[in-house]
Amino acid sequence: MKQIHLKELKEDHYGYAESVKNLRTNVKFSGSNVKVIAFTSSLPGEGKSDVTYALLQSFAQIGKKVILIDADIRKSVLVSRLEVGTKVQGLSEYLSGQCEMDDVICNTNYDGLDVIFAGSYSPNASELLEEERFVNLIAACRERYDYVFIDTPPLGVVTDCAVVAGHCDGIILVVESGAISYRLLQKVKAQLETTGTRILGVVLNKVDSKTEGYYGKYGKYGKYGKYGKYSKYDKYEKYGQDGADSGNDTAQGGDK
Repeated sequence: MKQIHLKELKEDHYGYAESVKNLRTNVKFSGSNVKVIAFTSSLPGEGKSDVTYALLQSFAQIGKKVILIDADIRKSVLVSRLEVGTKVQGLSEYLSGQCEMDDVICNTNYDGLDVIFAGSYSPNASELLEEERFVNLIAACRERYDYVFIDTPPLGVVTDCAVVAGHCDGIILVVESGAISYRLLQKVKAQLETTGTRILGVVLNKVDSKTEGYYGKYGKYGKYGKYGKYSKYDKYEKYGQDGADSGNDTAQGGDK
């Protein structure tokens, strides 16, 4: 296992920290059999990866042994966002048989917190995620850790999350407040339901507490449509191809 140092993605806002703690409590009360959880969003840029990592840190702070698996092997940004200063092998190398599980698990500077990064860009991500090696990885992590979080690509763009979901105990959907159309959100929800995996809940992210209050005008999924019918990413079917050279060294793109 490789030892790495991760940057802390820390929000100074007290309300954010409390919201993460509340999310942690809700996950804990989802049931003792809920250990492997996938995180997805409708589109890139909704803050899914930041929410996933913040929750991971929160569980580690209370003494839980946790691991994050970055399954966005099309266009991951975690290596650059967390300022990992060394090249690491990741999920794509493991799934393609180039290395073994212990070669891709990274021990971090946070007690009890490990990470498997996405690894090199792969154009056939869905096929790799369907490999038996992925099933074996999840099974092994389930035995080693209290919680396994899997960060997946936006489901409104590619269907990788639907492949991953079959191996998970639950799914959490991250939604950016005011940025996603109601129609697209319902489409993504329907896709999640077809996986047969339990939808644990929705995280409403990037809420302006000054103008929208605690729940805001989007508390009941009201008028999301700032980007119109399907939003500006309606034709983003080539998700990740522009980041073919990103991998571990030059991961591109904004906050997932």
